[in-house]
Amino acid sequence: MDGPSWLGAVLFLGVQLRALWPAAAVEVHTSKEVDAVNGTNLRLKCTFSSSSPISQHLSVTWNFQPEDLSSHEPVFYYLKEPYKLSAGRFKERVTWDGNIERHDVSIVIWNLQPTDNGTFTCQVKNPPDVDGTIGEVRLRVVQKVHFSEIHFLAVAIGSACVLMIIVVIVVIICRHHRKKTREKRIEVADTEL
Repeated sequence: MDGPSWLGAVLFLGVQLRALWPAAAVEVHTSKEVDAVNGTNLRLKCTFSSSSPISQHLSVTWNFQPEDLSSHEPVFYYLKEPYKLSAGRFKERVTWDGNIERHDVSIVIWNLQPTDNGTFTCQVKNPPDVDGTIGEVRLRVVQKVHFSEIHFLAVAIGSACVLMIIVVIVVIICRHHRKKTREKRIEVADTEL
């Protein structure tokens, strides 16, 4: 076998083996949609899984696409440490709230405004895993919260707690009353003797 055809055969075999070998990729997980009240703070949760161990060169990029579909804007960047923005609508309004060891790359956005309505993207690269899904969260900033399943759950848990407290108080009062009644009976029995 001469040089060029041998090299071509090796390259062809390499491409074929690469096609059979599962590609390493990063999977990013986020909520699809989030509602938040104007003026509040919001934790945008983003987690990832990777087929490779966590790399020293792991990077996290958060971007924002406004509802009017104008150009993407940077929100946050992480490479070995969090980097804050020096300009833009999210300057001084975004903080790191992730934990790389736990595969959590979440951020907190402070003082939400109606202009923050849009889609946030979370991208993680963990060399050699640099390809994969990009997490997307659609944020709606509202004036007040709509009654949802979470609110219903909070009301149900709160009501159950109040009910439990009432039951405990009633039991304590009943026991106290029984104790006083017994003491009076003993007193009456002692005086009759």
